Amino acid sequence: MSSLIKNVGTIGGLTMVSRIFGFARDMLLARVLGAGLAADAFQLAFTLPNTFRRLFAEGAFSVAFVPTYSRALHGEGGETAAAKFADDVLSVFLWILLVFSAVMMIAMPGIVWLLARDFQEVPGKFEFAVFLSRVTFPYLALVSLVAMLSGLLNARSRFAPGAFAPVLLNIVLIGGIITGWWLRGPGGDDRIVAEALCVAVSIAGVVQLAYMWWAVRRAGLKLHWHLPRLTPEVKKLGMLILPATFGAGIYQISQFVDTFFATSLAQGSLTLLKLADRLNQLPLGIVGIALGTAILPMLSRHIHSGDAQEAQRLQGNAFEIATLLTLPAAAALAICAPAFVTAFFVGGRFTEADGAIMAQIVAALVAGLPAYVIVKILNPGFFAREDMRTPVWTALAALIVNIAINLYVVEHYGIVGLAGATAASASLNCILLYTVLHRRGWFHFTAKIAGRIARQLIAVAAMSALLWWMMPMMAPYYGGGVFERIWSLAALCTAGGAVFFVVAFLVGALDKDLVAMLTRRRAKPAATEE
Repeated sequence: MSSLIKNVGTIGGLTMVSRIFGFARDMLLARVLGAGLAADAFQLAFTLPNTFRRLFAEGAFSVAFVPTYSRALHGEGGETAAAKFADDVLSVFLWILLVFSAVMMIAMPGIVWLLARDFQEVPGKFEFAVFLSRVTFPYLALVSLVAMLSGLLNARSRFAPGAFAPVLLNIVLIGGIITGWWLRGPGGDDRIVAEALCVAVSIAGVVQLAYMWWAVRRAGLKLHWHLPRLTPEVKKLGMLILPATFGAGIYQISQFVDTFFATSLAQGSLTLLKLADRLNQLPLGIVGIALGTAILPMLSRHIHSGDAQEAQRLQGNAFEIATLLTLPAAAALAICAPAFVTAFFVGGRFTEADGAIMAQIVAALVAGLPAYVIVKILNPGFFAREDMRTPVWTALAALIVNIAINLYVVEHYGIVGLAGATAASASLNCILLYTVLHRRGWFHFTAKIAGRIARQLIAVAAMSALLWWMMPMMAPYYGGGVFERIWSLAALCTAGGAVFFVVAFLVGALDKDLVAMLTRRRAKPAATEE
C-alpha cells in the first residue's frame, strides 16, 4: 500500500498539474474561439492524433511494452536483455509510426469525411478541418516515442518524467492560443487562432520528445537505432499490441464514435462535448491514469513471482482508493456542473446558452466517472497475465451497446444523450471485466472492500445534500467578477470536501493505514483480507 500510494501520489500530483494547465488552455480557448466553425475544426483536428495517442501509444503500446520490458529487465538477461529489447522495439516502432503518419495525412480528406461528413454543409468548414488535421497529425509520431520512453522509466518505477511531459504540451498550447489571439486582433478571422494552435500542437510534440530523451539519458539509459529486425520478442510484443489496442482503448474508441455523432448535430456541439470532457478528465486523469500506470509494473512482478495474494491485495487497495476519490468527484461535478461551467468558461465568445448545454453534458459524462477509473484498475489484471483477448471482447460488447444507445438517444436528447451513452457503455465494460476476473479467481470483492464502499456512499450522500442546498444560494456569484467566481467555487469545494471526509472518517470509510500514510503518521497494519 505504501509503495502504491507513493507512486500514485507522484503520477497523480504531476497529472494534476497537467490537468490544471489543460483546464487553463480550454478556458482561454472557449473565450477566444467560443463554439463555432473554427473551434469545431480545431477540436476535430486535435481529436485525431490525441485519440490515437491514448489508444495506441499510452494505451495498447504501454500495457504491452511495460510488462514485457519488465520481464526482460528482471529476468536472466537483466540490463543487457532489456536494452537489446528496447533498441529492437524502437527501430521497428519508429518506421511504423512514420509510415502510418504519412498514410493518414494523405488519406485525411477521407478520414475527416468518415468522422464529420456533415461539416460539408457549412461552406469551408470541411476543407479547413482537413487542413488543420494534417498540421496536427505529426504530433502522433512524436508523442508515441514519448510514450515508449515513459514506459522504459515506468518499468523502473521512475514515474515523474512521463507524468510531467503533458504539462509541456499544455504550456505550448497556451502559448499558441495567445499567439493566435494576438495575430487575429480585434474582429479578425477566428481561423488564424485555430491555425496557430494546430502548429503549436506539433511543436509541443518536439518539446515533449526532447524532454523525455533527456530524462532517459539522465536515468543512465541509452537507446540506439539500427535497421529494423523482427526478433521473436518484437513479434510477441506486436501480437500483444493488436488486441490490446482495442481492449485498453474503449474510452478512446468511444471518442471517435462520439465525434461522429456530435458532428451531425448543431454547429458547436463537438466543441461543447470536448470542453465538457475536460472537467471529466480532471479526476479521471489524476486518479485513473495514476492508478493504472502505477499498478501495472507492480502487478506484473507479483503475478510472475506467483504471489497471487499480493496481486489481489494490490488491486483491492487500488479499488478502494479509486472509489474513495471518484465517487465524491462524480457526485460533486454532476450537482455543481452549472457553477463550474459558468465560472470557468462563460465569457468572451462563449455564451451563457453554450454554458447551460455544456453543464448538462458534464452531468451526463461524470455518471460514468467511477467506471472509467475502475476499468484502468481492472485491465492490468489481464495485461499483466498477457491476456489481451478478454478486454477485447468486453470492450467490443460495450462499444456495440454504446452505438446502439446512440442511435436512439442522439435523435431524442441530442448531445446530452450522447454523453450519457458513453457513461453507460463504460459502466458495462467495467461490470464485464470484473465478472471475468472474479470467475477466473484473479480478483474478487471482499467483505472489507464492499463495506468500505458502502460507507463511502454514505459520505457521498451527506456531501451531495449539502451541495444541493448551497448551489441555488450562491448562483448569483458564479458568473460575477473574478473574485466572486473564485470564492463561490472555493466555498462549494471546501464545504463539500470537508463534509465528505468528516462523515467518511466517522462512518469508517477511510482505511486507517491510508489515513496514516497521507498524514505521514505511523499506523498499525490493517488486518489481512480473507
